[in-house]
Amino acid sequence: MTSQTTLDKTGPGGDAPQVPSGASAAMGLRGRPWLTLFTVAAGVMMVALDGTIVAIANPAIQKDLGASFSEVQWITNGYFLALAVSLITAGKLGDRFGHRQTFLIGVIGFAAASGAIGLSASIPLVVGFRVLQGLFGALLMPAALGLLRATFPAERLNMAIGIWGMVIGASTAGGPILGGVLVEHVNWQSVFFINVPVGILAVVLGVLILLDHRAENAPRSFDIPGIALLSTAVFCLVWALIKAPPSQWGWGDPKTLGFLAVSVLGFAGFAYWETKVAEPLIPLALFRSVALSAGVVLMVLMAIAFMGGLFFVTFYLQNVHGMSPINAGLNLLPLTGMMIVGSPLAGVMITKFGPRVPLAGGMALTALAMYGMSTLQRDTGSAVMALWFALLGLGLAPVMVGATEVIVGNAPMELSGVAGGLQQAAMQIGGSLGTAVLGAVMASKVDSDLAANWTSAGLPPLTAAQEAQASEAVQVGVPPVAPGTPDAIAAKITDVAHNTFISGMSAASLVAAGVAVVAVLVAFLTKKGENAGAGAGAVHI
Repeated sequence: MTSQTTLDKTGPGGDAPQVPSGASAAMGLRGRPWLTLFTVAAGVMMVALDGTIVAIANPAIQKDLGASFSEVQWITNGYFLALAVSLITAGKLGDRFGHRQTFLIGVIGFAAASGAIGLSASIPLVVGFRVLQGLFGALLMPAALGLLRATFPAERLNMAIGIWGMVIGASTAGGPILGGVLVEHVNWQSVFFINVPVGILAVVLGVLILLDHRAENAPRSFDIPGIALLSTAVFCLVWALIKAPPSQWGWGDPKTLGFLAVSVLGFAGFAYWETKVAEPLIPLALFRSVALSAGVVLMVLMAIAFMGGLFFVTFYLQNVHGMSPINAGLNLLPLTGMMIVGSPLAGVMITKFGPRVPLAGGMALTALAMYGMSTLQRDTGSAVMALWFALLGLGLAPVMVGATEVIVGNAPMELSGVAGGLQQAAMQIGGSLGTAVLGAVMASKVDSDLAANWTSAGLPPLTAAQEAQASEAVQVGVPPVAPGTPDAIAAKITDVAHNTFISGMSAASLVAAGVAVVAVLVAFLTKKGENAGAGAGAVHI
């Protein structure tokens, strides 16, 4: 029978828990903080990469498997839906059964689902295994944070989260580069097969290194009605955001409004139920912490600006500047590089000065970067683009690190998995919200400017149907040039399309900058995690 030991002792200064000497001697490699970080980073990297790398592979998958556009959309939507809906429940599983076991199951399942996608010969199979990828990814992401929280003492936790954030940021931003190389020089299947050796490495390291930590008062039951209500609410919210763009349902469509209404009712029912159940999925008392609540809001706002802004930048680089996917990814290297450099430095700063100033400063830099991106033109050079991309990476780094520490560090040890799931869910919902809201801004600006720009260029008038089709193309920077169009007319259409796209991207970037300014104010409500010192507070031996 296993035993649990709760540690009440603290190290010098009272801020770092000590592991009992007998347990420390018995561990060997197990439980070593930096080896634990390396292990969980390998697993987290797979999930973060798959958030962006697959977008590069989608055209090749569509061509190879003869899929429709809506079917290809499900390759991405199925993954994000499964991930967003499952994250908090998956964090609860880690709190209940141990983060080590949950992490290992998540890695094995994610790698196996990735290999199965590469072997799939039909779109339904690809989509089905992508959903499984999302479910298993949801298991390992909160577990990774729970393991870091339990393994690192308070004075080193921010540095660990900094490196963890660096891996996520670099993987997210580097996905298009790696995806472009693999699709261009190997095949689309390699985008998924690459997860198999990484997963095997993470499992081997996990078996040898990871030590299971649990709080003495870890949850012993599941809130099934709460899980159902929360999952329904999140699903309806994310689904409405996915379908809200004008090219699909539209914001005013009864279906969009219906899903949003069900989501609101689901969240309200969940909040009510959580006050009645003995062991709730998310104790609402958790949100009495103003700092934790501010951290969640900050993560949502950061993701709106980051994910929404990055969505249009890829179209700008490829469809307006005419870059290949690889070259577009290379032009984003300043963003990736500054996140890699800035995240560990942010961890040091947050440990020394607390989270408020680094978080507020990071969002201020993000706002400035998004404003700078609103000034990009068709002929803007790589040096100017690099400046704004680097500034964006430098601003995002402390926010990714600090908001994570604020959320996880202000949650009780026994809810570290739920807190990790909450952090990731906030980022996923923020990303979906950013793409939907900024997409609506882009669509509105394009719709309002396209007809006038088209007429000013002396082009033949469009019918309502032709204008709608042209607007959809222009929203992603593609000139609506019909085959056989004379070169002189095609050049005019291209000028109109690119100039109109630029005006839409500028408007969307300004909205993202405004969101970042609001986040600066939210950042001042944060503070250092009150429970960060409980790391390694309970060791399962």
